[in-house]
Amino acid sequence: MTSGVGAPNRARISARTLRTDRWWLPPLLTNLGLLTFVVYAGARSFMGKWYWVEEFGYLTPFYSPCLSDSCLPGSAHFGTPLPELPGWIPLGFVALPFLLGFRLTCYYYRKAYYRSVWQSPPACAVAEPHGSYSGETKLPLIVQNAHRYFFYVALVVSVVNTYDAIVALTYGLGLGNIILLVNVVLLWAYTLSCHSCRHIAGGRLKHFSKHPVRYRAWTLISKLNVRHMGLAWTTLATLLLTDLYVMLVASGAISDLRFF
Repeated sequence: MTSGVGAPNRARISARTLRTDRWWLPPLLTNLGLLTFVVYAGARSFMGKWYWVEEFGYLTPFYSPCLSDSCLPGSAHFGTPLPELPGWIPLGFVALPFLLGFRLTCYYYRKAYYRSVWQSPPACAVAEPHGSYSGETKLPLIVQNAHRYFFYVALVVSVVNTYDAIVALTYGLGLGNIILLVNVVLLWAYTLSCHSCRHIAGGRLKHFSKHPVRYRAWTLISKLNVRHMGLAWTTLATLLLTDLYVMLVASGAISDLRFF
């Protein structure tokens, strides 16, 4: 090897690491967290039922926007310009690929799965098992450079989810409404705290004094950006819990707690 831990000018240490602490625990927990969400979200996306509560107007984010004739009556808030879909295509297929792309190319998630899934490297002072590294210059990692474009679509989807939550409020107020609203607020916080959003707001400005509005936006986004990692995990949890609640109410497993 001419680079990395096996380079000629590096110390010859046969052990992968000399660390004696549980350095493997954070990557393991990250893997388990990501795997839990991927398995649940994948299963629910293809389930094709229990995603709409007609009585209360609850629509799970995993199926929004629902745009085909396969959608249950009332769940297609933006009409049904698409015909019926075969069972192997998720009803939320319009937004899901872009949201997946937005998450996969997110700066925080790159850090998370580079360390845990690809082990590149798994922890500080722990040698990675790969013999070479090309960075984000070749497929598939070169796709990471499309993060800004996925961000634009994520903004549109956030607007759609906000509209869904507002529509549900026209049916009254229940626990499901609060869950939908909290999820939407946190999704907006995660989306706007994105590094691309911060760069769009003020990344190319040379004189902040000449652009006070953009400077103010950049300042606010920068404060939110500090919490981007926490929001990344929190929104995974709220998406899962929101969908789970809608599924349980739609299936009749539980009753929605109504306030009025």
